[in-house]
Amino acid sequence: MKMRWNWLAGATALIALAAPASAQQTTQRPNIVVIVADDVGFTDLGAYGGEARTPNIDALAQRGAQFSRYYSSPLCSPSRAMLLTGMDNHRTGHATIVEVLPPDMVGRPGYSMHLEPGVVTLAERLRRGGYRTYATGKWHLGHGEGDLPDSHGFDRSFVLDASGADNWEERAYLPYYRTADWFENGERAHLPENFYSSEFIVDRMINYLNADTSRTEPFLAYIAFQAVHIPVQAPREFTAHYRGVYDGGWEVLRADRWQRAQQLGLLPATAQVDAPHPSFRAWSALSGDEQALYARSMEVHAGMLEAMDHHIGRFIAYLQSRGLADNTIFVVTSDNGPEPSNPVADADFRRWMALTGYTRRLEDLGERGSFVMIGPEFANATATGSLFKFTAGEGGLRVPLIVAGPNVRQQRIDARTFVTDITPTLLERAGVPADAPAMDGFSMSGLLAGSTLHAREPAIPLGVEVSGHSALYRGNYKLVRTPPPLGDSSWRLYDISVDPGETINLAAEMPDLAADMLADYEVYADQNGVLELPPGYDPQLQVAHNTRMKSYQHYWYIYAGILLVALLVLGGVIWLLFRLFRRRAAT
Repeated sequence: MKMRWNWLAGATALIALAAPASAQQTTQRPNIVVIVADDVGFTDLGAYGGEARTPNIDALAQRGAQFSRYYSSPLCSPSRAMLLTGMDNHRTGHATIVEVLPPDMVGRPGYSMHLEPGVVTLAERLRRGGYRTYATGKWHLGHGEGDLPDSHGFDRSFVLDASGADNWEERAYLPYYRTADWFENGERAHLPENFYSSEFIVDRMINYLNADTSRTEPFLAYIAFQAVHIPVQAPREFTAHYRGVYDGGWEVLRADRWQRAQQLGLLPATAQVDAPHPSFRAWSALSGDEQALYARSMEVHAGMLEAMDHHIGRFIAYLQSRGLADNTIFVVTSDNGPEPSNPVADADFRRWMALTGYTRRLEDLGERGSFVMIGPEFANATATGSLFKFTAGEGGLRVPLIVAGPNVRQQRIDARTFVTDITPTLLERAGVPADAPAMDGFSMSGLLAGSTLHAREPAIPLGVEVSGHSALYRGNYKLVRTPPPLGDSSWRLYDISVDPGETINLAAEMPDLAADMLADYEVYADQNGVLELPPGYDPQLQVAHNTRMKSYQHYWYIYAGILLVALLVLGGVIWLLFRLFRRRAAT
């Protein structure tokens, strides 16, 4: 594959970004670039203490606002729906993701898995206000009629509608999907031969902007990377930078990441790291071959982050070359915490891998045809607080957020903010009215400018729920519930301002506060149409069941052939037994 390593362009971007914010202020309405990474943990980026080389993102953090207490949802579709609308995920129709949806919730209000009628996106609002609007990358908000970006305010788009896909070719990454469905401007589209996701997503955005050079209106560029969703994949040139870095294992990485985040002031200096979940394996319990495979998987993970950052640098350099970067607001964030899934542990998945040709060879791990994931232990090591994606633990909800651009003060922001705050913030910065429907988020514009201390007052309750994983924040406290198999569904109370590791449960010590916050959560759930999950619901079992049903649907002819052969064999056996019985009866 032809890769463009334009280091001069990247250096130019870094120099441009190093300019003081005051020198870049302008009275023009700003361009807006929203960069969404996939499953990036709180401490994954260089600016947050990670090992990956992310100089372009770090430069944005150094000249803009870096957030230490920004929260998203535990899963991708709910987060993306909230980011693009400013509304709670249940109000948008994306209460959860379709892959884990139980049958009795299908089609219920808030659980339609479509952006429901009356829901208005940031792109729609900005376009009404005179903006050009573009989207490239992961969408995952439906691809039925009226579901794609062209129906939700985007002038041009090239998007993937799936939870993920291969990063080297047009190929499904799970048996839940038969194909990797990409769409351009609402029509089914196909990928080029020499495809790598991060490069292509940026190239396509540059192409759209190049095609509109005669237009002078400000623009929205929504760039949604596949990095670092499974399968974790990266060019060898990047992965090679991290040889041996992760050989110490996940316990060492967890301690190192936590300490660096404290040194950077992103976590309280006295905060204790949480104990490993009982389901986590000890690094020392793995064989030497297993350790080598997992350590190399983290090397690929870091390489994929660096590759994403490299292509972000190319995009910034492109904007600078056209004189557009100085008047552009950049938003960089992740949709949720790090991915813990280990599908390779499932025998059905291993059979699917063999059928589709995916490998896990150490020598070419992360390259074309390989399937990589980092697993739950390394995922927890890259997060902050307990657990990871899929859960309402801090590891699932607390993610990076960086905002840079005109009238954004250079600062670290420790005030609590939420994914629904992004749309109202950008609308205010763009001078576009935040008209109906009402949004749940609060503008961070004053916070970014340094004129206010909070986007929302700390005493205002903030509720989150996805597939039974629930949390409510109020003041310094967090009430959280983790259902089986990772928890017991009991509500726990933490002083999150000093205990982001969620190590000391205060529910018994402060029962009145716990009860009061639970009442706040019940108000939130009632107002937003949160449904109770069916008894015995397990998201892992549900996704396995849903995948199996999809597999039957996709490959019915194979299963029908197997059944036909089995019936023929059974019929042959019965016929032989019948002949044998008659022969013996005749004698």
